[in-house]
Amino acid sequence: MTLPYYAVIFTSILTKDHEGYEEMALKMEDLAKKQPGFLGLESAREAVGVTVSYWESEQAILAWKANLDHQQAQKLGRDKWYASYKIEIARVERVYGSENKKLFPKPE
Repeated sequence: MTLPYYAVIFTSILTKDHEGYEEMALKMEDLAKKQPGFLGLESAREAVGVTVSYWESEQAILAWKANLDHQQAQKLGRDKWYASYKIEIARVERVYGSENKKLFPKPE
């Protein structure tokens, strides 16, 4: 990824009603990958879920937020699946570390 880029950090705690959540999460991941400006995604879920999506620009993030299918998923999340959630948007200026290629594959 070419620096700088943007990260959208979505942190959530699920309600007890998970019905349909996994399917919608996969659908949104597939849809995000087709959005102009999408760079990649990393996600983990235990008691707290964290998903970080990477974008070329703030405009790409706003376009993703405005996507009608994504808006429908957001509404379902607020109404049904999330007991609590937080969204943070950050500009990434530097990246370093010892990435294992199997653990951190290059985005498609």
